[in-house]
Amino acid sequence: MKILTTLLDIAIVFLRLLEAEGRMLKRALMNAGWALALVGIASLLVLAAAGFLLVGIYQYLATLMSTAAALILVSLPAFVLAVIFAALAKWRIEDPK
Repeated sequence: MKILTTLLDIAIVFLRLLEAEGRMLKRALMNAGWALALVGIASLLVLAAAGFLLVGIYQYLATLMSTAAALILVSLPAFVLAVIFAALAKWRIEDPK
């Protein structure tokens, strides 16, 4: 009978441990979800800010030169930066270290 009681005690302790670990896992997943959501919101705000910055630069340059030249001067560096970041992302995915 003592062995059965010991086995049941071990099972109860194991189940309590699983319950505590489950709560910790749930809390960790919730924290990760909130962090991911906040990073997504921050990314959208950064994109909006970059767009407003480019529009402001374009409007300033459009007062100094033709609109076509202003568009080229604003869009070409933005395109080059986008290509550089895409190449960095591709390089990082292909050869993670």
